[in-house]
Amino acid sequence: MIRALITGGAGFIGSHLAERLLGQGYQVTIIDNLSTGRLENIQLLESQANFRYAVEDIRNIHVIDRLVSECDIIFHLAAVVGVRNIVDRPINTIEVNIGGTEVILQTAARYRRRLMLASTSEVYGKGVNFPFREDDDTLSGPTLRSRWSYAASKAIDEFLAFAYHAEVGLPVTLFRLFNTVGPRQVGQYGMVVPRFARWALANQPIQVYGDGNQQRCFGNVYDVVAAIQGLAETDSAIGELYNIGSTEEISILQLARRIRDRADSASAIQMVPYEQAYSQAGFEDFRRRVPSIDKIHKAIGWQPTTPLDETIDQIIAYFQQQML
Repeated sequence: MIRALITGGAGFIGSHLAERLLGQGYQVTIIDNLSTGRLENIQLLESQANFRYAVEDIRNIHVIDRLVSECDIIFHLAAVVGVRNIVDRPINTIEVNIGGTEVILQTAARYRRRLMLASTSEVYGKGVNFPFREDDDTLSGPTLRSRWSYAASKAIDEFLAFAYHAEVGLPVTLFRLFNTVGPRQVGQYGMVVPRFARWALANQPIQVYGDGNQQRCFGNVYDVVAAIQGLAETDSAIGELYNIGSTEEISILQLARRIRDRADSASAIQMVPYEQAYSQAGFEDFRRRVPSIDKIHKAIGWQPTTPLDETIDQIIAYFQQQML
């Protein structure tokens, strides 16, 4: 039985990964400080004999040392996430994302544990070569704008991880997650799809920031966690970096209309300027974000299989259930 430790395991993606690994016969331990994770995400897992959890910060080196010593593989998903969180709390973003990852890397190296490290498509910054490939140059915005602190902190995480692999032989695999959506994701930190779904179900105005022409790809969480597990079980993925995400593009304005239609909603669509939506002056956003998934497909044969409409239906059904 493989013993897995998932940091951020009570979060949206972490809880789905925990559920999948338990179903595949893993023993799963999670650690989460519940800053964005929720105990209700793992409520159905608590009764399983091969599951346990700790409510703690990943920067607690004593707790991490014990948990890592008792596992075979670490899935490091814990991070500050959500545009609202990043803009409003840049100190916390930088300290958690870099400091927490440093603790995980040091401890994984101490016990020679396999490490799966989650990064983000935000690292590509304002890149203009589409689709984004893992070896593309990155272009970040100015340090005067905290919007870019998340991308910069995750880029440092990647540099650190590759340094540990090169210098001490740490068996680490990195993956950059593009927009991932599905049941259990909440919209209070800026996640667009759950916010749109909630507004549509309540027949409230759906607020689209900017001009709505930003292009995004939204991957289903069930597809994404399958990709993460596939990479974890592939030795040739050690020392490599992979994109994980959907390649089905849609504009944010089209997304709002699609969610409204599938929810059979009477909501109006309201355009909101960035300067009104965010407190930070000169807020910048990506115009387009689409991954190349050629590398992961070649490595493990993975590609997303869930159409966007099906994903939207899953999210709507989840919120309808929550409203009962």
